[in-house]
Amino acid sequence: MTGTEIMAVVGFGMAVFGTLFGIWKYLDGKLMIQRRDTEKVSNDLAAHKLHVAESYVTKAGMQEQTSQIMKAIEGVGNRIDGLNERLDRLYETQPRRTTTRG
Repeated sequence: MTGTEIMAVVGFGMAVFGTLFGIWKYLDGKLMIQRRDTEKVSNDLAAHKLHVAESYVTKAGMQEQTSQIMKAIEGVGNRIDGLNERLDRLYETQPRRTTTRG
């Protein structure tokens, strides 16, 4: 092999290596961006889970609150029923007016 042939083979090898290295760097850059995005989403999800755990009620707590509300509504219903009875008694005990025509 002559010097020019050797230089051509070495140059071709460097071109192939450079192309492969460029492709590898390009893909690595894209993967790094994806990793950063994934970490950001993961951190956002963890923060959301913490917020939900701190802010929202558990199932047992919800049942307790519901039972308290239902007791309050039942109390209001009983008062309304009592009001009807009181109104009935009010009209029952009124004396009848007698009018005289003159």
